[in-house]
Amino acid sequence: MTEETNGLETKVENMTTKNLEEDVVNPWEVASSSDKGVDYDKLIKRFGSSKVDEELIKRIENVTGKPAHHFLKRGVFFSQRDMHQILNLVEQKKPFYLYTGRGPSSEAMHLGHLIPFIFTKWLQEAFDVPLVVQLTDDEKFLWKDLTLEEANRLSFENAKDIIALGFDVEKTFIFSDLEYIAQSPAFYKNMLRTQKLVTYNQVKGIFGFDDSTCIGKISFPSIQAAPSFSSSFPQIFNNKTNIPCLIPCAIDQDPYFRMTRDVAPRLGYLKPALMHSTFFPALQGAQTKMSASDPNSSIFLTDTDKQIKTKINKYAFSGGGTTVEEHKEKGGNCDVDVSYQYLTFFLEDDNRLEEIRKTYTSGELLTGYLKKELIEILQKIVGEHRQRRSQLTDDIVKQFMTPRKLKFDY
Repeated sequence: MTEETNGLETKVENMTTKNLEEDVVNPWEVASSSDKGVDYDKLIKRFGSSKVDEELIKRIENVTGKPAHHFLKRGVFFSQRDMHQILNLVEQKKPFYLYTGRGPSSEAMHLGHLIPFIFTKWLQEAFDVPLVVQLTDDEKFLWKDLTLEEANRLSFENAKDIIALGFDVEKTFIFSDLEYIAQSPAFYKNMLRTQKLVTYNQVKGIFGFDDSTCIGKISFPSIQAAPSFSSSFPQIFNNKTNIPCLIPCAIDQDPYFRMTRDVAPRLGYLKPALMHSTFFPALQGAQTKMSASDPNSSIFLTDTDKQIKTKINKYAFSGGGTTVEEHKEKGGNCDVDVSYQYLTFFLEDDNRLEEIRKTYTSGELLTGYLKKELIEILQKIVGEHRQRRSQLTDDIVKQFMTPRKLKFDY
């Protein structure tokens, strides 16, 4: 997005929550009245972002020399801001860094939480760049019924799930807000600079805050904005203020970064670029976002093989016919079938996925067999993740979470 359209980003903000006709999309609530879930094309128009199109995917492949991740090819990461500018930088042999995050509200993360991190890891390896991961334990203290100590403990537990995906400790800094801000004057200064430029009226419009919102919530967006600026991490970027940032995240986080992109030029900083993912559907169907507080709404990374099997068989919304006869006659609906939707995230074989889509749609493949294939894939993914996580010591986590120089020179 060019400087001329900067005004659009702020104008679009007020549509974040209410105006998406039936869809509600904001950092705290996602709901759709359609059984197909959120209308993402409409969301791109409302939020003023750009579609991830074939041209961009081909360009990413050309610049990295690697085949595109299946999340790109299948539209899981479907929207972007300024990704072409990031690729221009790479072509000019100039650096950038990645920033993503997690709000630690529960001990166990679910499969949906992994989506941004799986893609972030691919980006980090494809472009060979540093990554900062913000754990917003302060946010969860403000929004949830958690003590500061418990929120901080959960951030440490969630860090283990993130590290278990295989991130490189020499290229990755994971930090808890409650710990890092207290020891980083540079980060705190960027929070203050942002706070000074954003009015209460603006955050009210962007986030739907009202007169009963506590002042901690009102100022929190500046904390999520700060990691977008390289000067918040002087130990990593050698006090450079001009290293560009790319943020892969779910699209419900975009309001924070529309605000950040509006503020950045006024601070003399670069606007962060973004890549947005769709939402991982709840087992009950695409109309709702999964809840970490509802154990049956998703597959958790702590679930046993038996729990995974039971949840998929019992709770995964089916797009198949109510009887075998009806299914064979009318076929299944992949657009609403949660088991098929999950396969689009976790079955990497394009040919097999297409075969399943065709045979399920025609009625040849029955729901039970579709679920069986998904169960086996998820049991393998979650089982391997559990195994890797169990091998992580507190010392390894501390290495990732210690402010330090990474394996890059600036």
